[in-house]
Amino acid sequence: MSLYRPLGSTGLACHPLGFGCYRVADGNPTHAEALALYLERGGNLIDTSANYMDGAAEVLVGRALREVAREKVIVVTKGGYIQGRNMQLAQQRTFPEVVKYGEGIWHSIHPEFLETQVRLSAERMQVGYIDVYLLHNPEYFLDDISHRRPVQAADHDEFYRRVREAFRYLESQVAAGKIRWYGVSSNHYPLAASEATHTSVARTLAAAEEVSPNHHFRVVQLPLNLYESGGALEPNNDGQTVLEFCRGKGIGVLANRPLNAFHDNRLIRLADFVAPGAKAPGDAELQALLAPLAAHEQKLVRELGGKLMDSAGIAAALAEIVPQVKSAAHWEQAAGPHVIRPIQGWLGTCRREHAGAPGWDQWQEEFLRIINAVFEGIERHVAAGQQAVSDEVRVRLAQAGYPPSGESLSRLALNVLLGLEGLSCALVGMRRREYVEDALGAADLARVASREILARFP
Repeated sequence: MSLYRPLGSTGLACHPLGFGCYRVADGNPTHAEALALYLERGGNLIDTSANYMDGAAEVLVGRALREVAREKVIVVTKGGYIQGRNMQLAQQRTFPEVVKYGEGIWHSIHPEFLETQVRLSAERMQVGYIDVYLLHNPEYFLDDISHRRPVQAADHDEFYRRVREAFRYLESQVAAGKIRWYGVSSNHYPLAASEATHTSVARTLAAAEEVSPNHHFRVVQLPLNLYESGGALEPNNDGQTVLEFCRGKGIGVLANRPLNAFHDNRLIRLADFVAPGAKAPGDAELQALLAPLAAHEQKLVRELGGKLMDSAGIAAALAEIVPQVKSAAHWEQAAGPHVIRPIQGWLGTCRREHAGAPGWDQWQEEFLRIINAVFEGIERHVAAGQQAVSDEVRVRLAQAGYPPSGESLSRLALNVLLGLEGLSCALVGMRRREYVEDALGAADLARVASREILARFP
């Protein structure tokens, strides 16, 4: 039996595990090696977006595609977010129907904005066509309203009108050969139909049918994991679950966040961080992780006459901050305002002061490589303290009926999803070679009673 699965009725066949590009970027050799390995091992679906790393993820995908036959890879990308460079674009032009959700985050699926996004995504990836183009979380329209007043039926009518007009534009792109199929990625597809901001695959399909009886709406994407199982269990589409409805209508389903679950207002990583019986890393391991960064900072002072950030330097600051971080989710929240933005500001000042100086370009290139490695190392360092939570998840899986297994928790969590009828592909963040090896191994496991396990978990 073939490992590959039909992506709905598109005629495309995809590997059950896709390469998710949420946190990968061009210029990071570790990410490039991981994507190359995924493709080498038979993976053939890459999921990215215009806003992932402000376009740098799409650039990385484009570089990878140069090394393989284009027709052997299914490229999925998305548009809708107005952040970073898109924010600059939106401030230069006046796009209609922009949802100004918050500072630094706007959203639009209006055809005038989508026209720029389809074009820019194709340019960044250097592709003649995009296999699947998704509207990226259009429910921002409903969420924004819900923060100001109760959502009403008329708001949903307007929401699906906007979706319909976006589909009308995407049909024109299909006709022009720019995209092959289209769909929607929505975090609200799994919600109960009674929820005020629930988005319905059934109504989305109806919007496509209003555009054309020969429409090309064939793919949806939604969160699905052990804790967030609404897509497999919630009967929110005319009495059917998302998976059931899509299976009957020939719509492919992509699952995102299969290993990152939000439960009880916290993020639970469905993975092991240390080997059984091993000790979690401590201060000595953190100092070793930061040592190359500290040495490179001193090189700036010694060879270029530069100044350290906040006089003590980034490595010293991280040595104080990291031990105070309580979880991976806490690190993600703290890193932006307390680490990344200050570094960006300091690096901008350095560029102005040292631009053109001998050795500056080389120092900066090496700094970016080191700081990326440090951030990834810190993430693993912090996450290792959560192994007790992972051990608890493993126990709950067994209680829910998963047979005894010595496989990694991530493989077990993925295997539960792979046994669900109607799921085309689970999208996994595989930013390192070892993540690729671990994730792809899940495809070789014996299938389990997935729906029953999800119904009994947690």
